[in-house]
Amino acid sequence: MSSSYVTVLRTPGAVRLFGAALIGRLSYGIVPLSLVLAVTGTTGSYARAGWLMALFATSNVLLSPVRAGLVDRHGPRRVLPPMAAGYALVLLGLAAATWRPGVPYPALLALAVAAGVLAPPLGPVTRAQWSALLPDPGLRRRAYSLDTVAEELLYVTGPLLAGLIVAATARPALGLVVGAVLVLGGTLALAASVHTGPAPTDADSTSTDDRARPWHLLARTRQPLAAAAAAGAGLGAFGLLAVAFAQRHGQTADVAWVEATLAAGSAIGGLAFGALDWRASARARLAVLTTAFAGALALTALAPSLPLLAAFAALTGLTVAPTLTTAYLLTDELAGPGRRTRAGAWVNACFNGGGSAGTALAGLLADRFPLPLCLVLAATPALAALAAARGRAAAAPGGGPSEELSAGAGAGAGAGVAESQR
Repeated sequence: MSSSYVTVLRTPGAVRLFGAALIGRLSYGIVPLSLVLAVTGTTGSYARAGWLMALFATSNVLLSPVRAGLVDRHGPRRVLPPMAAGYALVLLGLAAATWRPGVPYPALLALAVAAGVLAPPLGPVTRAQWSALLPDPGLRRRAYSLDTVAEELLYVTGPLLAGLIVAATARPALGLVVGAVLVLGGTLALAASVHTGPAPTDADSTSTDDRARPWHLLARTRQPLAAAAAAGAGLGAFGLLAVAFAQRHGQTADVAWVEATLAAGSAIGGLAFGALDWRASARARLAVLTTAFAGALALTALAPSLPLLAAFAALTGLTVAPTLTTAYLLTDELAGPGRRTRAGAWVNACFNGGGSAGTALAGLLADRFPLPLCLVLAATPALAALAAARGRAAAAPGGGPSEELSAGAGAGAGAGVAESQR
């Protein structure tokens, strides 16, 4: 396993790309909690902080495919630096506005929306660059698995760093300053490290059909998009239901262990998935992984105590990173050159949108139905994704080479996990 990932990192330019991407994406782990704490401290209202975060996340998710499309068309070196500079400036503006009370709330909302509009799509760009760096399908799959696991860990360590900043300085706005520095430095380094192969006009190869009717791209990638949305919905619902479970057992603080075991299981599953060779096509593999995710998530309904819920969460986690990695790999394969960044951003948007919807629906269900039933229902979006996959397979004529990945390698050109600026 270790030699597989060492081979990826020994590829010329890989460490530079990976390091720059991690620095920039760490900002996305620090900023959300820092912004919530800063706005809450300034306005004295959790409700206002919640509305601001909702606008921030919504503007980011909705416009992520648009920003990624600009990268596909004009290239990372031309698009990423101005995006990062604008985003960093807005973060500094938010830090100044929340440093002490007094700034009107509408001004904070406007800054939050601007931040969501300008946030550079670092995850989709990084995954598209892995495809350019690694022509070998097996190495690409390993790179995407490593990328997936690393990004998930960033979204665990980022809030911890934000908490340490608050504990050490009592200034949550300082976390926004750190986030601005990280995203600007990481993005500029990423833009400087992009692969410049012999086909710099990939974006120009995008078919007129796809530019005029982008829904064609969405139709081709229906299976991985549905799988990503289902994973997001299931995880979003489970996160809220786990809190409700812990509260009803009088162990609210211990819910953190459930989240930790889920993250640990995902990391182990992602690393193991990337290290092994697979003969099944990406479509078949994604269907199996989606089924396993649904089954493992449904098993959480059997947990009678919090330790067993954590154990079932770890089992569910084993399927999360492999499912998302395969969704990115298949999307990348189906999108082709010139559309990879945008297609990866659509996977992000589906995952994040699914997470928001799953959390909201779980909140409604938890007030009306027993928790075990709610946990079973959390697995139903994955079953719907399987139905979408079967419909796509039935509509596809034959399933030639473009429908599958190389036998034995188990991966086409593709990408890792959702950029969780959720």
